[in-house]
Amino acid sequence: MQDAPLKPFRYADAARWIRAGVPVVMVTIAEVRGSAPREAGIRMLVTADDLVGTIGGGHLEWRGMDIAREMMTDGLPPRRVERIPLGPALGQCCGGVVWLAFEVLGIADLVWLDAVEQAFSTGRALERTVSLHAPRRAVTLSESRAVLPAVERNEDGWIDTLVPDPLHVVLFGAGHVGHALVRLLAHLPCRVHWVDERDTLFPADLPGNVEAEASDTPEAVVDDAPPGSFFLVMTHSHALDLALCERILRRTDFAYFGLIGSKTKRARFEHRLSDHGIDPARFAEMTCPIGVAGITDKAPAMIAVAIVAQLLQVRDQRIAALSASRREAVAQ
Repeated sequence: MQDAPLKPFRYADAARWIRAGVPVVMVTIAEVRGSAPREAGIRMLVTADDLVGTIGGGHLEWRGMDIAREMMTDGLPPRRVERIPLGPALGQCCGGVVWLAFEVLGIADLVWLDAVEQAFSTGRALERTVSLHAPRRAVTLSESRAVLPAVERNEDGWIDTLVPDPLHVVLFGAGHVGHALVRLLAHLPCRVHWVDERDTLFPADLPGNVEAEASDTPEAVVDDAPPGSFFLVMTHSHALDLALCERILRRTDFAYFGLIGSKTKRARFEHRLSDHGIDPARFAEMTCPIGVAGITDKAPAMIAVAIVAQLLQVRDQRIAALSASRREAVAQ
């Protein structure tokens, strides 16, 4: 396993390795019965000496890596499903049973990998049908209205429901806290649109899940952000912060809106926003100060940790609500 920090799973990494000629296997938790470290639909990518994503660590992950690397040998089938009892076979105390789906990825897979990245960039979900026996080109994609990922095994293979992570962050401001936030978000399953007027403030080595934009009209970025976005406002200018706050509050479809600042800044902004025609009832949707309670240190890294913790709380609440909604729909 690599010594560098573990990176979250991304389809773009699989495409990058394929284009570089690096053999890579995608491992998916296809089904879980009983207790297990992770749920169905979780994936990792395995190369001869690298790993992206995790299916839960421990013996299960090591066994998955061993099988994946065995499959890189010429002549073996490119797809297979393995049933792994966690207790008897691996000595893990979870005690459940996990089915792992393995796919050796190659040039033919770039079509669907690129299509997934394109769909996710616009917030669209896809359904992917995979056959264990047909050639690679038999992998098919179709549009899906699903809001949660899923995997359904069948006699011929499995059907994946591929859904972009609900954490789409639009970050305004490339100051110290903005940089600290991006460093943390680089290790999470999310997409970050990082906006500042000054392009010289962006680092040269952006994480793979971060898109930087130097914009003279950041208010337009607010309008173009997908529904369910998580907005963070922390620019170098209070006047710009105010303009962005007004633009965000004129939307009604965001998941989270946080403004960096004190209670005094919030009170002043509420007064000015009210003067600009924003209904005071909407101010409850603006989080300021931002970050989970109880962290008082004002160092940029500390503030960033508190903010990311709050984003993850909101993300999990949204996922729980979507899960409950789907269960109700199935029950009906």
